[in-house]
Amino acid sequence: MEAFLSSCRRAVQVNRDQAGSGFHVVLGNEACDVDSMVCALTYAYFLSKTAQSEMLALPLLNIRQSDLPLRSDNVFLLRQVGLSPDLLLFRDQIDLRALQRAGRLRLTLVDHNVLPSSDGDLEEVVVEVIDHHHLEREPSPSCPVTVETVGSCATLVTERIIQKAPEILDQQAAQLLYAAVVLDCVNMAPAAGKVTPKDSQFAAALESRFPALPPRGALFQSLQDAKFDVSGLNTEQMLLKDMKSVSGSLNLAVSVLYINLQDFLQRAELEAELSAFCLKFGFDLLLMMTISFTENKEPIRELAVFSHSATCREEVSLYLEQAHSPALNLCPISSPHPRIRSYQQAVRLCRKGNSLASRKKVLPIVKDFLKEREGDGCLGDGRLGDMEEEEEESRVPPTPMNSLVEGCPLDDGLPPISAHDLEEKFSKMADRTAD
Repeated sequence: MEAFLSSCRRAVQVNRDQAGSGFHVVLGNEACDVDSMVCALTYAYFLSKTAQSEMLALPLLNIRQSDLPLRSDNVFLLRQVGLSPDLLLFRDQIDLRALQRAGRLRLTLVDHNVLPSSDGDLEEVVVEVIDHHHLEREPSPSCPVTVETVGSCATLVTERIIQKAPEILDQQAAQLLYAAVVLDCVNMAPAAGKVTPKDSQFAAALESRFPALPPRGALFQSLQDAKFDVSGLNTEQMLLKDMKSVSGSLNLAVSVLYINLQDFLQRAELEAELSAFCLKFGFDLLLMMTISFTENKEPIRELAVFSHSATCREEVSLYLEQAHSPALNLCPISSPHPRIRSYQQAVRLCRKGNSLASRKKVLPIVKDFLKEREGDGCLGDGRLGDMEEEEEESRVPPTPMNSLVEGCPLDDGLPPISAHDLEEKFSKMADRTAD
């Protein structure tokens, strides 16, 4: 795998601006979770060994290179299998549209079956799709589509490789695929509602062929621990790691932070860092939803509201306190910062499973607040309606982290992580509304 990835980087550097045979890019989704990354790497490797084409098969991670540290489980897995992140290619390192204009680009989509609207002009060069989500793509004779609602797209890639070219599998590629399947299928636990018979079949096939693979339970736990590890992140990275934005009369960010709220509030220069974050990305208000765990692995969910504007801060805080559909049952707690309002969820209600930290429950409340603030129910640029569709269907980015999606039976115990293509989001934001 290292030799293949190194050859890809060299080919891009040499042929980027020259006429040549072109590239067959295997592109994962914008979330770039473990499943998406692994499928891009392994399927491009498969094509490089089997495709009868002059085009070079190339795996491309659909995020900027600077965003990789936010995918801590991805980084952990790469290190575990001995692959340097420096070998990878990222979306901001290749101009796909320039290749398309030169007639030097083909695309295979893995772990998603339609491109987002921002990439709609690339649809004409999509030649294959392998995915495990609901089929949204229109059928086309020029684009074979493999879509099955299994737990992990890596299951479908494993099936293709074992059926067509099992000899190319080695310990490294097998461990990448196996890790993605085990993580997405929540340690293959039927109670989680993710694993299917096909997932189990090909996980067992990998175990049989490569008995040195790590034990399922240990592998799942190590990846899960890495996913929630924020120890190496600064405040900006923590806010970006799992963030969604909503725009209307105000620009709001809703970030999930994997840390105890009191520990977060004690960070040095926190208010200055939050102010700088809002200024840099054009936000009027930050809604920070923290999750940590007791010694018994029970979740502690807390919430904080930050804004320079006292009016904005008070309006949002009051609306959340008075919310009843659903009721968040917020209990104010002390905050050392005058511009941050802090809350805990009532413990008695937490035990009943009324999860505060589920953004699926909180975002509609935030959107209702913006609608009411507008007065006439119409947003300034119409984007709130788009956000509603994205949250319920494509989940911004279109494919979420698959191992713990909202609604999973384990949702109350471990929250989902998803990542944004922030550059696209922020480029669309309207000018901030002055307080």
